[in-house]
Amino acid sequence: MMLVLEFPLQGFCDPSTEPTLNEPQSPTIDPGPRERIKRKLPKDLLRPKPPVRPGAKPDGALRLMTLNLAHGRKRGPHQLLQRKPRLERNLHLVGDLIDEAEPDVIALQEADGPSSWSGNFCHVSRLSEVSGLEHHYRGPHTQRNFGRLQLQCGTAILSRLPILQQQSVTFGQNWRDNKGFVVGEIQVPQWNDTTILVASVHLDFLAPQVRRRQVQQIIEVLGERKHPLVLLGDLNCSALEDPKTLQLLLHDLNLEACDLHIHRPTYPSYRPLRRLDWILASPELRFANPAMPLEAQVSDHLAVLADLVPAT
Repeated sequence: MMLVLEFPLQGFCDPSTEPTLNEPQSPTIDPGPRERIKRKLPKDLLRPKPPVRPGAKPDGALRLMTLNLAHGRKRGPHQLLQRKPRLERNLHLVGDLIDEAEPDVIALQEADGPSSWSGNFCHVSRLSEVSGLEHHYRGPHTQRNFGRLQLQCGTAILSRLPILQQQSVTFGQNWRDNKGFVVGEIQVPQWNDTTILVASVHLDFLAPQVRRRQVQQIIEVLGERKHPLVLLGDLNCSALEDPKTLQLLLHDLNLEACDLHIHRPTYPSYRPLRRLDWILASPELRFANPAMPLEAQVSDHLAVLADLVPAT
């Protein structure tokens, strides 16, 4: 006698509806945050907007610019492979751009102090000389000394106006390099000497989770500020590729971006594809002109320029 045991089959569909080899079933795959955002936006917003030449500054505006200096190498090979005269010529081209754009304040990233790999001179001081922006402050977030060889690079602020107080913050170390930000207080005479904070920021280029930890450090320092804030820099993320990092900055620091989802790419400069460089401002301030990438290719990033006025 054969004993037949019957068990309920959990999770099996009716045989008549089971898929056959001729009817492959495609799994549902999450397209990811970038694609989800893209599907919600009009196609015109996703079409890259071309860089521009600097326009006239509105009356009463404060003009700000951000630029990743790329250690002075422009679009060339690694700075270690370039001679000092070439690095100096490249910085003079940045000075020409500053003369044309006439910013009042500039945030710089990958700005070197005296370093063996980039000519052994301070790039920020040299830019101050060639541009006429006499006030400057540099934070060396990466510092290495190997006997007579030394390395200093970080972020900096150049300004026509005095920088009243300064602070340099280096993010937690990782195995690649150290990044960070500098912040300074500036009084704006055309705004009845209103004091604002200007921060030049450089976030990690590789890992979103590292960028968010770095943003948390920014929030710890600037979250309880007493003055309006303008945060500029190479954030190494876009609203499409890493919206969480941008939203964390905007929400927790109460900042606003001009045309957040309009595609104004800044990197690479010779064929811009990604919007990595940003100017964000407190709601007490208003963008008189959109934050626009400039067409001059003085680095591997395009400079971004914006005019700000008081919101009221």
